[in-house]
Amino acid sequence: MSNLCYLCTGKFGKWMNKIKFWFRNARPTSLPQSVMPSVLAVFLALGSDDFSIALALVAVAGVVAAHLAFNLFDDYFDYIRKPAGYRVELKHEGFRARVSKCTYLTSGAATVRELLAVCILMLLLAAGIGVLVFAYRGMPVLYIAIMAAALSFFYSAPPLRLSYHGLGELVIGIVFGPLNMAGTYYAACGHMDWEILLVSVPVGLLVMNIVYVHSILDFIPDKKAGKMTLAVLLDNRKAMLAVEGAIVFLPYVSVVCGMIAGYLTPWYCLVFLTLPMAISLFYMMQQYVADPDRVFEPKPWMGPLNGWDWITAAGIEWFMIRWLTARNLLAFFCLTIMVICVLGVLPAL
Repeated sequence: MSNLCYLCTGKFGKWMNKIKFWFRNARPTSLPQSVMPSVLAVFLALGSDDFSIALALVAVAGVVAAHLAFNLFDDYFDYIRKPAGYRVELKHEGFRARVSKCTYLTSGAATVRELLAVCILMLLLAAGIGVLVFAYRGMPVLYIAIMAAALSFFYSAPPLRLSYHGLGELVIGIVFGPLNMAGTYYAACGHMDWEILLVSVPVGLLVMNIVYVHSILDFIPDKKAGKMTLAVLLDNRKAMLAVEGAIVFLPYVSVVCGMIAGYLTPWYCLVFLTLPMAISLFYMMQQYVADPDRVFEPKPWMGPLNGWDWITAAGIEWFMIRWLTARNLLAFFCLTIMVICVLGVLPAL
């Protein structure tokens, strides 16, 4: 009996280690880009007549599974196109280039065949969750899921390879913003309205901003590596900044338009509490283009910058202060609207 227990425990431990291994490789640090908008959609659905917390949570789980699956698919298609070790040659420049992509493949810890198997398994898990939601909510969920899956798959898959044509940032903004939020919202309450549409577009822009900030900071190494980001496509520093200004400030314009049209309540004025963070980020991006070596110290309006001592010691503070501020801007924008949703529901309780 004890030998059987030991055998079962050992097998369970091995499976858990495999799950942890692939979870780490699926880049879970990027999950806030999809989870925050998805959870926000659940908050926006609060108070609806047909609201279902169970279906809402299932939908969020589906978003997580799909996000991790397509992160791994991105690795797979990138790797078979060009072995990831080529980035080591660019160590002296940028941040993305400092770390060789797909090290779990180049080191021999996993094979391409194993990666493809895990990709398919994760995608089947996400699809299974989608079928469950579809069974309760009907065709609109299926339409949204198909559009999101197609864009995510062809982000790096042939023949479209959207991210290789400077469209990667736009795809991420659409998938994690409007499509993600519309799908989760419909799963949670079974209908669509103007509020979710007017909120999902600004959120999508702020998700896009995280990736776009990254592409500006890694403009030179990406260009040398042949990676066609939006920054590389523009290939002009003034144009890069103009686009950054539009991406980071249009969310506030959109909120104002929604309030004027009467689709968003006056409570949405609270999102302007995050404007200092947006202004700070845009200023730091301007300074990066003008003087890449200028050092900035963390400020309260930039939000939490965890692990700053380690970041400084690693010499990547020039990158992380901008990237973390972009991520914090999305998080605080979403959290503020979540508070607005709760304030709107309380009077009805």
